[in-house]
Amino acid sequence: MVSTPVTSITFEEYLIYDNGSDFHYELVDGKLELMNPPTIQHFLIVDFLDTALKAEIKRCNSTWLCFRESGVRTGRNKSRLTDLCVVTLEQARELLNASAVFESPPLLIIEVVSPESVKRDYRHKRSEYAALEVPEYWIVDPLETKISVLLLEDGFYEETVFTTNQQIGSRTFPELAIPAAHFVNAVDQVFTAGKLS
Repeated sequence: MVSTPVTSITFEEYLIYDNGSDFHYELVDGKLELMNPPTIQHFLIVDFLDTALKAEIKRCNSTWLCFRESGVRTGRNKSRLTDLCVVTLEQARELLNASAVFESPPLLIIEVVSPESVKRDYRHKRSEYAALEVPEYWIVDPLETKISVLLLEDGFYEETVFTTNQQIGSRTFPELAIPAAHFVNAVDQVFTAGKLS
């Protein structure tokens, strides 16, 4: 039997919260916000980027790790679920046997926009990740066919928007070369990954 989510909860309670369902929640100002199940397009794009980042981490012999759907604490009673985040081995070790909610800023966070997450990804998470000092934040938007790469400069994000016919530029992964088919660039590859042929 699934119980109704509590109306007020602390961050510490959120870390162990279980209402018996498989639903995922973010914690926003002490309230649980239900995350809608992703679309197949969303899953395909996240899978493609996850594979590309893990390949680049391996190529560089880095000790970084890339995780899907891990949490990031962005305030006193606030925690967001990321589509992808890249963290150091030390950050992962700290949470080895605990809830995967990072309290220190990941190196990179990627969110894939869906119709119901536009405001959350572009506005709320942008300001929260900047306040947490996440050095790099990507907003992958299949609705607009663009990828916004935000780099932290003096506490604020400087944004570069990449669209079709452009290679993605990343400070965290400066040599990232997403495998491209003939005449297909990195941005196109990301959004092509979200389609089924």
